[in-house]
Amino acid sequence: MLSRLADVLVPTVGRLTISTDAGTGLAPGSIIAANHTSLADPAIVLAALHRLGVRPVVMATAGLWRVPVLGRALSREGHIPVHRGDRRAADSLDGAVDALERGHLVLIYAEGGLPRRADAAEATPGAFRSGLSRLVERTGAPVVPVGQAGARRVTSGSTAKQLAGLFTAPLRRPRLHVHVGEPLRLAAAGADRTEQARTAVTAAWRTAAARLGEPAALAA
Repeated sequence: MLSRLADVLVPTVGRLTISTDAGTGLAPGSIIAANHTSLADPAIVLAALHRLGVRPVVMATAGLWRVPVLGRALSREGHIPVHRGDRRAADSLDGAVDALERGHLVLIYAEGGLPRRADAAEATPGAFRSGLSRLVERTGAPVVPVGQAGARRVTSGSTAKQLAGLFTAPLRRPRLHVHVGEPLRLAAAGADRTEQARTAVTAAWRTAAARLGEPAALAA
Protein backbone atom coordinates (compact mmCIF):
# COMPACT_ATOMS: atom_id res chain seq x y z
CA MET A 1 0.00 0.00 0.00
CA LEU A 2 2.77 2.47 0.92
CA SER A 3 4.59 1.99 -2.39
CA ARG A 4 1.38 2.24 -4.42
CA LEU A 5 0.35 5.38 -2.53
CA ALA A 6 3.74 6.97 -3.18
CA ASP A 7 3.42 6.20 -6.90
CA VAL A 8 0.04 7.92 -6.97
CA LEU A 9 1.03 11.00 -4.95
CA VAL A 10 4.50 11.79 -6.31
CA PRO A 11 3.26 12.78 -9.82
CA THR A 12 1.08 15.44 -8.18
CA VAL A 13 4.12 17.25 -6.72
CA GLY A 14 6.76 16.71 -9.41
CA ARG A 15 7.85 15.15 -12.69
CA LEU A 16 9.61 11.90 -11.87
CA THR A 17 12.02 10.19 -14.24
CA ILE A 18 14.05 7.04 -13.64
CA SER A 19 17.26 5.58 -15.03
CA THR A 20 19.27 2.44 -14.31
CA ASP A 21 22.77 1.17 -14.97
CA ALA A 22 23.14 -1.52 -17.61
CA GLY A 23 22.66 -4.93 -16.03
CA THR A 24 20.97 -3.55 -12.95
CA GLY A 25 18.80 -6.07 -11.12
CA LEU A 26 16.77 -5.89 -7.93
CA ALA A 27 16.99 -9.47 -6.72
CA PRO A 28 15.08 -10.70 -3.66
CA GLY A 29 17.11 -10.41 -0.46
CA SER A 30 18.98 -7.27 -1.60
CA ILE A 31 19.73 -4.12 0.40
CA ILE A 32 18.74 -0.87 -1.32
CA ALA A 33 20.86 2.05 -0.09
CA ALA A 34 19.66 5.56 -1.02
CA ASN A 35 20.82 9.09 -0.24
CA HIS A 36 18.61 11.12 2.10
CA THR A 37 18.12 14.85 1.52
CA SER A 38 14.49 15.71 2.23
CA LEU A 39 11.33 14.56 3.95
CA ALA A 40 9.97 14.03 0.44
CA ASP A 41 12.61 11.65 -0.89
CA PRO A 42 11.35 8.38 0.68
CA ALA A 43 8.10 8.76 -1.26
CA ILE A 44 10.02 9.60 -4.44
CA VAL A 45 12.31 6.57 -4.11
CA LEU A 46 9.37 4.27 -3.29
CA ALA A 47 7.46 5.57 -6.32
CA ALA A 48 10.46 4.94 -8.59
CA LEU A 49 11.01 1.43 -7.21
CA HIS A 50 7.31 0.65 -7.56
CA ARG A 51 7.53 1.49 -11.26
CA LEU A 52 10.41 -0.98 -11.47
CA GLY A 53 8.23 -3.64 -9.88
CA VAL A 54 9.78 -3.49 -6.40
CA ARG A 55 8.05 -2.85 -3.06
CA PRO A 56 10.75 -2.85 -0.37
CA VAL A 57 10.58 -3.02 3.38
CA VAL A 58 11.71 0.40 4.65
CA MET A 59 13.93 1.14 7.64
CA ALA A 60 12.57 4.48 8.92
CA THR A 61 12.77 6.65 12.01
CA ALA A 62 10.67 5.21 14.83
CA GLY A 63 8.85 8.52 15.32
CA LEU A 64 6.69 7.74 12.28
CA TRP A 65 5.12 4.84 14.17
CA ARG A 66 3.63 7.38 16.61
CA VAL A 67 1.53 8.91 13.81
CA PRO A 68 -1.85 7.12 14.34
CA VAL A 69 -2.91 6.01 10.85
CA LEU A 70 0.58 5.91 9.34
CA GLY A 71 2.02 3.96 12.26
CA ARG A 72 -0.57 1.20 11.91
CA ALA A 73 0.03 0.98 8.16
CA LEU A 74 3.81 0.76 8.64
CA SER A 75 3.44 -2.02 11.20
CA ARG A 76 0.91 -3.92 9.10
CA GLU A 77 3.23 -3.89 6.07
CA GLY A 78 6.29 -5.01 8.02
CA HIS A 79 8.38 -1.86 7.77
CA ILE A 80 11.14 -1.50 10.36
CA PRO A 81 11.30 1.28 13.00
CA VAL A 82 14.80 2.59 13.70
CA HIS A 83 15.38 3.59 17.33
CA ARG A 84 18.51 5.75 17.34
CA GLY A 85 20.46 6.17 20.57
CA ASP A 86 18.18 3.67 22.26
CA ARG A 87 18.70 0.18 23.70
CA ARG A 88 16.18 -0.99 21.08
CA ALA A 89 18.51 0.08 18.23
CA ALA A 90 19.72 -3.51 17.78
CA ASP A 91 16.12 -4.62 17.17
CA SER A 92 16.11 -2.61 13.94
CA LEU A 93 19.07 -4.53 12.59
CA ASP A 94 17.54 -7.84 13.66
CA GLY A 95 14.32 -6.92 11.86
CA ALA A 96 16.23 -6.08 8.68
CA VAL A 97 18.17 -9.35 8.84
CA ASP A 98 14.92 -11.28 9.19
CA ALA A 99 13.33 -9.43 6.26
CA LEU A 100 16.32 -10.11 4.00
CA GLU A 101 16.39 -13.79 4.97
CA ARG A 102 12.71 -14.02 3.98
CA GLY A 103 13.55 -12.65 0.54
CA HIS A 104 12.38 -9.07 0.98
CA LEU A 105 14.32 -6.10 -0.32
CA VAL A 106 15.22 -3.66 2.45
CA LEU A 107 15.55 0.09 1.86
CA ILE A 108 18.03 1.79 4.19
CA TYR A 109 19.13 5.41 4.56
CA ALA A 110 22.71 4.96 5.73
CA GLU A 111 23.32 8.65 6.42
CA GLY A 112 20.95 8.29 9.34
CA GLY A 113 19.34 11.72 9.08
CA LEU A 114 18.67 14.81 6.99
CA PRO A 115 21.28 17.48 6.13
CA ARG A 116 21.05 20.68 8.17
CA ARG A 117 20.87 23.04 5.19
CA ALA A 118 18.22 25.62 4.37
CA ASP A 119 18.79 25.83 0.60
CA ALA A 120 17.15 23.59 -1.99
CA ALA A 121 20.38 22.68 -3.82
CA GLU A 122 21.89 19.22 -4.16
CA ALA A 123 25.07 18.17 -2.36
CA THR A 124 27.20 15.05 -2.08
CA PRO A 125 25.76 12.45 0.34
CA GLY A 126 27.03 12.80 3.90
CA ALA A 127 28.99 10.29 5.95
CA PHE A 128 27.36 6.89 6.35
CA ARG A 129 26.71 5.30 9.72
CA SER A 130 27.78 1.74 10.44
CA GLY A 131 24.33 0.10 10.19
CA LEU A 132 24.59 -0.75 6.50
CA SER A 133 28.02 -2.32 6.95
CA ARG A 134 26.82 -4.40 9.90
CA LEU A 135 23.77 -5.54 7.93
CA VAL A 136 25.99 -6.70 5.07
CA GLU A 137 28.33 -8.43 7.51
CA ARG A 138 25.46 -10.42 9.01
CA THR A 139 23.70 -11.35 5.78
CA GLY A 140 26.17 -11.10 2.90
CA ALA A 141 23.36 -9.42 0.92
CA PRO A 142 24.19 -7.46 -2.24
CA VAL A 143 23.77 -3.68 -2.08
CA VAL A 144 21.87 -1.76 -4.74
CA PRO A 145 22.99 1.91 -4.72
CA VAL A 146 20.21 4.42 -5.44
CA GLY A 147 20.64 8.12 -6.00
CA GLN A 148 17.77 10.58 -5.96
CA ALA A 149 17.80 14.28 -6.80
CA GLY A 150 15.17 16.99 -6.79
CA ALA A 151 13.42 16.12 -3.54
CA ARG A 152 14.77 19.28 -1.89
CA ARG A 153 12.84 21.25 -4.50
CA VAL A 154 9.69 19.83 -2.93
CA THR A 155 10.59 20.20 0.77
CA SER A 156 13.71 21.62 2.43
CA GLY A 157 14.76 24.19 5.00
CA SER A 158 12.69 25.43 7.94
CA THR A 159 9.30 24.01 8.85
CA ALA A 160 7.55 27.01 7.31
CA LYS A 161 9.59 26.68 4.12
CA GLN A 162 8.89 22.95 3.91
CA LEU A 163 5.15 23.48 4.25
CA ALA A 164 5.24 26.23 1.64
CA GLY A 165 7.23 24.00 -0.69
CA LEU A 166 4.81 21.12 -0.28
CA PHE A 167 1.75 23.28 -0.93
CA THR A 168 3.24 24.98 -4.00
CA ALA A 169 4.84 21.87 -5.51
CA PRO A 170 1.66 20.86 -7.44
CA LEU A 171 1.86 24.21 -9.22
CA ARG A 172 5.64 24.20 -9.72
CA ARG A 173 5.96 20.44 -10.41
CA PRO A 174 9.76 20.34 -10.08
CA ARG A 175 11.78 17.72 -11.92
CA LEU A 176 12.75 14.67 -9.86
CA HIS A 177 15.11 11.90 -10.88
CA VAL A 178 16.03 8.52 -9.37
CA HIS A 179 18.97 6.48 -10.64
CA VAL A 180 19.41 2.81 -9.70
CA GLY A 181 22.99 1.58 -9.86
CA GLU A 182 24.36 -1.87 -10.51
CA PRO A 183 24.26 -4.18 -7.43
CA LEU A 184 27.58 -4.75 -5.74
CA ARG A 185 29.10 -7.09 -3.21
CA LEU A 186 30.91 -5.16 -0.49
CA ALA A 187 34.16 -7.06 -0.08
CA ALA A 188 35.84 -4.67 2.34
CA ALA A 189 35.39 -4.72 6.12
CA GLY A 190 34.30 -2.22 8.76
CA ALA A 191 34.85 1.43 7.86
CA ASP A 192 36.19 0.49 4.41
CA ARG A 193 32.93 -1.35 3.66
CA THR A 194 30.95 1.69 4.75
CA GLU A 195 32.99 3.97 2.51
CA GLN A 196 32.66 1.57 -0.43
CA ALA A 197 28.87 1.76 -0.09
CA ARG A 198 28.93 5.56 0.20
CA THR A 199 31.05 5.83 -2.94
CA ALA A 200 28.53 3.74 -4.90
CA VAL A 201 25.52 5.74 -3.64
CA THR A 202 27.37 8.98 -4.38
CA ALA A 203 27.95 7.84 -7.97
CA ALA A 204 24.23 7.04 -8.32
CA TRP A 205 23.31 10.42 -6.83
CA ARG A 206 25.73 12.19 -9.18
CA THR A 207 24.01 10.57 -12.17
CA ALA A 208 20.56 11.60 -10.90
CA ALA A 209 21.62 15.16 -10.07
CA ALA A 210 23.37 15.60 -13.42
CA ARG A 211 20.12 14.63 -15.17
CA LEU A 212 18.57 17.68 -13.48
CA GLY A 213 21.50 19.95 -14.33
CA GLU A 214 22.46 20.40 -10.67
CA PRO A 215 25.72 22.40 -10.35
CA ALA A 216 27.05 20.18 -7.54
CA ALA A 217 27.02 17.16 -9.86
CA LEU A 218 28.09 18.90 -13.06
CA ALA A 219 31.11 20.53 -11.41
CA ALA A 220 32.58 17.21 -10.23
